[in-house]
Amino acid sequence: MPYFDAASSAPLHPVARQALLAALDEGWADPARLYREGRRARLLLDAAREAAAEAVGCRPDELTFTPSGTAAVHSAISGALAGRRRVGRHLVVSAVEHSSVLHSAAAHEKQGGTFTEVPVDRAGAVSPAAYGEALRADTALACLQSANHEVGTVQPVPEVAELCRAAGVPLLVDAAQSLGWGPVPSGWSLLAASAHKWGGPSGVGLLAVRKGVRFAPQGPADERESGRAAGFENIPAVVAAAASLRVVRAEAEAESARLRALVELIRTRVAALVPEVEVVGDPVRRLPHLVTFSCLYVDGETLLHELDREGFAVSSGSSCTSSTLTPSHVLKAMGVLSEGNVRVSLPAGTTQEDVERFLRVLPGSVAGVREKLGAPVAASPTRAAASLVVDSLGRRCPIPVIELAKVIGTVPVGGTVTVLSDDEAARLDIPAWCTMRGQEYVGEEPADRGSAYVVRRLS
Repeated sequence: MPYFDAASSAPLHPVARQALLAALDEGWADPARLYREGRRARLLLDAAREAAAEAVGCRPDELTFTPSGTAAVHSAISGALAGRRRVGRHLVVSAVEHSSVLHSAAAHEKQGGTFTEVPVDRAGAVSPAAYGEALRADTALACLQSANHEVGTVQPVPEVAELCRAAGVPLLVDAAQSLGWGPVPSGWSLLAASAHKWGGPSGVGLLAVRKGVRFAPQGPADERESGRAAGFENIPAVVAAAASLRVVRAEAEAESARLRALVELIRTRVAALVPEVEVVGDPVRRLPHLVTFSCLYVDGETLLHELDREGFAVSSGSSCTSSTLTPSHVLKAMGVLSEGNVRVSLPAGTTQEDVERFLRVLPGSVAGVREKLGAPVAASPTRAAASLVVDSLGRRCPIPVIELAKVIGTVPVGGTVTVLSDDEAARLDIPAWCTMRGQEYVGEEPADRGSAYVVRRLS
């Protein structure tokens, strides 16, 4: 079964498996002890730290192993904010950061701090100028991912890092998605990453803090990992993480070129094979293995189940999932379609045959979901009133957009359709549909229940 969800978690690299098994026999003792087994464990831990630090581009004594990438982010943000509390309590983040960053920002605000979200363009990238404007005299920390987890867009880290340096603000870079593909450009002050993103074992994160950055670890004091990650180190997993990082980085140049060509094939063919689809993310400044697209009139979760039945494991960063019923914050910030979202992220070793079969299966799966949902096959204009009201209250995406598409052709050019909806995703998807179909989104109006979204027919 082709696994196309490496952005969530990459398959365990063979070198990681070998290193993990070997370290289970050699690295089980306490590395803080002075007897032979402890010294052996310490040697393994120190060697892993040196290898990981070399890949990150920092000194070994600047790098801490954490229980996860999320733990690394939480520790980085809380420690840097506490260390620079005298400067101020303002935090700057981009609107498309990983949820671990945004959750930290929300927690900081609850504790009396403030934060600014820097918007992104339709490709998902921040503007360095806009980021620079968000920096203030009381800014204690700035955060910017190296590349987006959902759409693969690479952020302008060097330019933002220079602005932060000039303002005297440390920059935390979330490098979870990109570290396996190459080093993060210099200029960062703190860096976080997660081993399972590059083929290492889960449960290992990296936190690098440059010397000179004011940092005050939060929580009860602990003597391990410079006090930044409490508890006994998982030495076998750490050894496997460092070994696999070194190997994937050695393989990255060749594998990047190969996967980039396969992703380009998907980007090109999906738009040609599937009607009413939007490929999102920067077409050039992007990760080599990741592509995301959204299909009109499709429920993303249903489509994932259909593709799973066809033997493909993909993910969705979007729309109305059964657990949240809210659209992806990344797609929302970008202003693109969130319904029917599919994220394809290819692991190392993916073959062209696997991609070709996916492209053969996808159109039928999308068409099947659209048929089940009663999506319009084609516009069938008839004469009707100059304005219509579509009541989609209580119905989840993509139904409000489907109902809009069914009736837009029945109003004359210049006429309006008002969609009543209480689904949060409609606030994003109806304007996105208008952009894709060349209609005018007039705006949102209050309603007795939910909101009223007004669309004017232009063609």
